[in-house]
Amino acid sequence: MGFFSKLFGSNKSESNTPEVEPTHYNGYLIYPEPKQEGGQFRIAGRICKEVNGELKTHYFIRSDLLSSRHDAETFMIKKSEMFIKQMGDKMFK
Repeated sequence: MGFFSKLFGSNKSESNTPEVEPTHYNGYLIYPEPKQEGGQFRIAGRICKEVNGELKTHYFIRSDLLSSRHDAETFMIKKSEMFIKQMGDKMFK
């Protein structure tokens, strides 16, 4: 059965992704979600905020590659905080 689910696009592989604990910053939730690429980690994640009763999400992907997941998560949080200071809710438009 595993062969057929892979062949026809079952989403089981997506459930293997670890749940990310968000960092709270000025009313925003920052979810660091580095992408593994060739033994390194690309800085990526989400910035979320509830605006007028609707959850808004901005996906954040950078070209930077780092050697460890922890470093990529830390850098993502720092860059997201700077982005939030600069853009605020305008990032969702």
